[in-house]
Amino acid sequence: MLTRSTRLRQLGILLLLIPTQLLAAAGKAEAIVIVADSRSFTGWKAWWTNLYNESHFLFALATIVIIPTLGVILGTLTGLLLSRIGIDLRSRELAEH
Repeated sequence: MLTRSTRLRQLGILLLLIPTQLLAAAGKAEAIVIVADSRSFTGWKAWWTNLYNESHFLFALATIVIIPTLGVILGTLTGLLLSRIGIDLRSRELAEH
C-alpha cells in the first residue's frame, strides 16, 4: 500500500508531465522566417542585408572573413599613425621606476 506522501509525489509528477504531453500532441508548427527590410538601403548596406536574407550561411561566412580583416587593417593603420606622431609601439619601457 502506498503512503499518502508517495501518492502526493506521484500526483505532483503527473501534474508536471501532463502539459508536456499536451504540447507534444499538438500539430506541427510552421517555420519562422526571419528577414531584414532592405528597401531603404543602397550600396553595401543593401548588399549586406540581401546577403542576410538570401543565405544565413554565406552571411556568417562573410562576417567571419570581414571582421578579422578589418581588424588587421585598422590595427596596421593605427600603428602607422602612432609611429608618425612619435609613439613607439615596438619597444615598451616602464615609466615607473
